[in-house]
Amino acid sequence: MNLRKFTNWHEHGQDILFLLLGGISLGLSLLQVQPFAWDMAWVAILLCGVPIILGAAQALITAFDIRADVLVSLALLASIYSGEIFAAGEVAFIMQLGALLEEITVNKARAGIAKLVDLTPRKARRIQNGREELIDAARIKIGDTLRVLPGETIPVDGVITAGSTAINQAAITGESLPVDKSSGDGVMSGGVNQFGAFTMKAEKVGENSSLQRMIRLVQSADAGKAKIVGLADRWATWVVISALTAAAITYAVTGELLRAVTILVVFCPCALVLATPTAVMAAIGNATKHGFLVREGDALERLAEVSRVAFDKTGTLTEGHPQVIAVQGVEGWHKAELFRYGAAVESSSEHPLGKALVAGYQKQENEPLPLTEDFRMLPGRGVQGRVQQRNILAGNMLFMQERGVTNSRDLAALAQPYLQQGATIIYLAIDGQGAGIIALADTLRQEAASVIVGLKKAQVEAVLLTGDQENAARQAAGKINLSEIHAGLMPDDKLAYIRQKQVKKEPICMIGDGINDAPALKAAQVGIAMGGIGSDIAVEAADIALINDDIRELPHLIQLARHMMRTIKKNLVFAMSVNFIAIILAMAGILNPVFGALVHNAGSVLVIINSAFLLHWEN
Repeated sequence: MNLRKFTNWHEHGQDILFLLLGGISLGLSLLQVQPFAWDMAWVAILLCGVPIILGAAQALITAFDIRADVLVSLALLASIYSGEIFAAGEVAFIMQLGALLEEITVNKARAGIAKLVDLTPRKARRIQNGREELIDAARIKIGDTLRVLPGETIPVDGVITAGSTAINQAAITGESLPVDKSSGDGVMSGGVNQFGAFTMKAEKVGENSSLQRMIRLVQSADAGKAKIVGLADRWATWVVISALTAAAITYAVTGELLRAVTILVVFCPCALVLATPTAVMAAIGNATKHGFLVREGDALERLAEVSRVAFDKTGTLTEGHPQVIAVQGVEGWHKAELFRYGAAVESSSEHPLGKALVAGYQKQENEPLPLTEDFRMLPGRGVQGRVQQRNILAGNMLFMQERGVTNSRDLAALAQPYLQQGATIIYLAIDGQGAGIIALADTLRQEAASVIVGLKKAQVEAVLLTGDQENAARQAAGKINLSEIHAGLMPDDKLAYIRQKQVKKEPICMIGDGINDAPALKAAQVGIAMGGIGSDIAVEAADIALINDDIRELPHLIQLARHMMRTIKKNLVFAMSVNFIAIILAMAGILNPVFGALVHNAGSVLVIINSAFLLHWEN
């Protein structure tokens, strides 16, 4: 999968260039290198300070928005007025650096709505008056008869009127295996027809179809997610008032403009602005080393508050593809023999279950498969062929019954325990007699159980939200000691559960891989997508993507987010303490603007160093 990088540095090229030139100019000014008649710090003021002043003025005039930039602008102008050019350039440089880090950290989400739209077929085959015509999908009306060929995506919701096939419904329901469909069965838009052609009657069209409803769900969930607001800006109003009051009182008492200017300089929230983004970026670096791609800057901040993690099953807790879990034969048939016959006849099949059976045989057995003759595939039923002079049938129970297979009840009895576990069964008949079964299921990831244990240690509850059947969900959950289970869910059901928890003030994280998980991923406090096997749309909807699909690091990520928030709080306390001490010294006349800026920026450097420890933090 082609995962996008967290940040497109080309978008910030001008800001980086201005900061680089501003930093060089400040260095030359500090060293008293003056190639021109004016102080080189003016370069930093023009490149870094002017944008701050213009932005603050625009926000103040148009929306009466009192930001931290207002105080910075006042300090810049006061420093320039009093002739402290270096101090003005230094403050401008530090604030622009913090703004750039904040912009990179709080990277806007990139919606995957366009990819969902692309799933919708633009054309459909309508049958009218006995003739088939290709029309725009938007022209389909309720009651129209449509024909869907193998490999095509179903354009609207409806009911099959003729034909049998297997439908891949993963995009809508998240089911790991194709579902057999025949006349009278319902089908949903967005499902992919795997094999046989069929005709259907349209029942839900346009905006009422499953796929269009999915698009609306993702859009509404995205709109409801709160955006981070800069911490310095949250406190800006009282910071500005406090700074102006302290500067005014000092000037009124002492009559010294320099002291008042120094107060404005040291009151600038440089370290405050850097406290959050530097810690977040360091934590993002740590998360990347552990296989997480953090796409939303405030995702870790939100993750630190999470008390519950909701897992999708297929492709998240499980491997995402069927595997052979058992081969059982009726009396007289051996496992190896049945496995060989079943794999041989399925070797010519394109059905995912058939491919999984063959792959399982090749993995477990060293013998080559015998040739299959007279192969025939019957969509919605199974396959048949001749293997080593024997007539082999492999398919579902309906196929066995239609072909008059004897002792089919024995086969049903063999299958029952595996059906209760949520497995899918391939029934085998040899020369008209039921011979055995092959059970396939989507197997749990090896690390799934340890992840649940790790979450419990972090005092985070785990819950399973899946579109799979109840039996399959309970079987998987039982193996990893996961107690809360919600099965048979559609995308809007998952979204409803997420929103219900949010209403109850229970911050919840959703982790999934499929298109059907996208609305829940968007709406959750934090959405985590499987980046390797997951759909592009799921990754786009999520705040964080798992690059290598290794969920064992999930407890580390949650603990990292919490440690990051503790670091941010320490940074803020330290920054405010430095500010407070510097203000007292400035009011006493001990600090001038230049030394005030140096002391203040030393606090910023220490904040950055403290944040950097997050890069190598381990749980």
